[in-house]
Amino acid sequence: MSEEKTIIEFKNIVKTYGKDEAKTYALNEVNFSINEGEFIAIMGASGSGKSTSMNIIGCLDNPSSGEYLFNGINVEKLHRNQLEIIRKNYIGFVFQGFNLLGRTSALENVELPLIYRRIPAKQRKELAMNALRKVGLESVAHNAPSQLSGGQQQRVAIARALVTNPLIILADEPTGNLDSIKSLEIMDLLKQLNKESNITIIMVTHEEEMASYASRTIYFRDGHIEDSLKKGFK
Repeated sequence: MSEEKTIIEFKNIVKTYGKDEAKTYALNEVNFSINEGEFIAIMGASGSGKSTSMNIIGCLDNPSSGEYLFNGINVEKLHRNQLEIIRKNYIGFVFQGFNLLGRTSALENVELPLIYRRIPAKQRKELAMNALRKVGLESVAHNAPSQLSGGQQQRVAIARALVTNPLIILADEPTGNLDSIKSLEIMDLLKQLNKESNITIIMVTHEEEMASYASRTIYFRDGHIEDSLKKGFK
């Protein structure tokens, strides 16, 4: 990586729920930045603020105060349709539960984000097949999710996140529903995609072993960042 470019920046981000005596702080003056091409793990106990941070990064929630810059753009100043454009075109989402449509093939699941973008059918299939090739699933492109293992289903979900060529991938507990062997395979894949495609990955996990794949870990506690440790790649 030549010159480092900041892609995500939180400036004094506060997120509160409730009012007056019932007011609680999900995030309390949180500051951090993430550079293009980084692989970031976000850790913390339940209620620490990590999920709220991911929702704000993914433009699914707004901070109560502070500035959130996405690729240099102040997200707070965007309209709803502009936020939707960011979500559809620049962010790929990977969930713990895979979130695949059961009655469609792996290929059709990967095509979904392209349908929303009105990409013509022939080009759509080519892009989706290429994404499946990147995750090693070209041979099962026409299988339904029920015919795939949990690890394969998560690979399909990663291919779906990749197919729009996003700036960042947000992965929320991507190995949470997988056994230890499949979990390590998914982490190897994410690390490979990060290194080979220089794609920025931000991952929430509660497992230190999975976090060790990241180049940096951000620890949340009670709405604050406790520490940020630099970890070498395994």
